[in-house]
Amino acid sequence: MTPLTAALEVRDLCRDYAIQRGVLRARQTLHALADMTFALAPATTLAVVRESGCGKSTLARQIALVEPPTRGSIRIGGELVDASDRAAVRRARTHVQLVFQDPYGSLNPRKQIGAILEEPLRIHTRLDAPARRAQVEDMMARVGLLPEHRTRYPHMFSGGQRQRIAIARALMLHPDVVVADEPVSALDVSVRAQVLNLLMDLQDAFHVAYLFISHDLSVVRHIANDVLVMYLGRCVEHGPAALLLSHAAHPYTRALIAATPRIEHAARPVRAPLQGEIPSPLHPPAGCAFHTRCAYAISRCRAERPVLRHVEGRDVACHRAEHVLEEPALPG
Repeated sequence: MTPLTAALEVRDLCRDYAIQRGVLRARQTLHALADMTFALAPATTLAVVRESGCGKSTLARQIALVEPPTRGSIRIGGELVDASDRAAVRRARTHVQLVFQDPYGSLNPRKQIGAILEEPLRIHTRLDAPARRAQVEDMMARVGLLPEHRTRYPHMFSGGQRQRIAIARALMLHPDVVVADEPVSALDVSVRAQVLNLLMDLQDAFHVAYLFISHDLSVVRHIANDVLVMYLGRCVEHGPAALLLSHAAHPYTRALIAATPRIEHAARPVRAPLQGEIPSPLHPPAGCAFHTRCAYAISRCRAERPVLRHVEGRDVACHRAEHVLEEPALPG
C-alpha cells in the first residue's frame, strides 16, 4: 500500500433486503443502506454514530465482507473487492477483521486462548507450529496477557481480558482495517479507558485503520479522527471529529450531542427538541427522512431529499445546514 492509498474506500454502497410480510402479501424492499461513500486513511479512526436501527450493523457486515452489497464498491488497501469471486473475497478477508461488542460470545468457549489466536494463522498462512506459537505469544504480550494465559479458556477471564483476546485475534493477520462494533460498551466503566488506550497504541504499532461503531459520543471524542453520522441507512454528516462534536451542522447530530450525559451543569448544552421514534425503514418519510423529528424542518424538507454537500469543513445532508450553524457552538 502506498502512503496515498486509502486503507478502505467505499463508494455508493447500498444494501437492500426483500422482506416477506405474510403468505398472501407481496414482498417489500428494505433499503438498509443507501449511497454510502467514504474513505478511511491508514492508521486513522472513523467513528460511525447513530441510534439503533440506523444501519450500522448492515454497514459492518458489508465492510467485513460477511455479505455482498446490492450495489456499490468496496476497496481495501486500494484493491477492488469483487463480491462475486469467492477466492477474491477470501483473500480480502485477511485484510479486514472484526471486533464484536460481546467479548464472551465472540470467543469459542471450548477452545483454549492459544488455539483461538492461532486459528487465523492456521487458515490463512503457511507458518509452522513453532512460528505460529511465537506470533501468538508476541500478540498476547502486546495486549497485556501473560504467557500462562495461553492454555486457559474464555470463561476464566474478566470481560476486559476477553476483549483484549478478541482484539489480539483481530490483529493476528495484521489487517489494513478493523471494524470495531461497540467494542467497549459491554465493559465496566473502569476498564473502558484501558481498552481504548490499548486500541490506540496498537493502531500506532500496526498502522491499522479502525471503523469504530459507537453510540457513546464520549468514547468517540476520545478515539476518533473523523465522525460519520447515520440516519435510516444514509450518511447525514461526515467530517473531522473535533468539528462535528463542537459545532455540528445537522440537527440530528446536534440532538445526539445534546443527549450526551454531562456531570457539570454549565457544560450541559440546551437539548435540541428531538421528539418521536425513528421511522420504519420500510416506510421512510418522503423528502428528508429526519423532517418528522426536526425543529428546523420547512416545506422543502418534506418534499425534497437533501444530498450531501460540503459546508464549512464537513459534508452534510441538510437543506438548512447554514441556518443550524448560526446556532451557538456546543460545549466541548
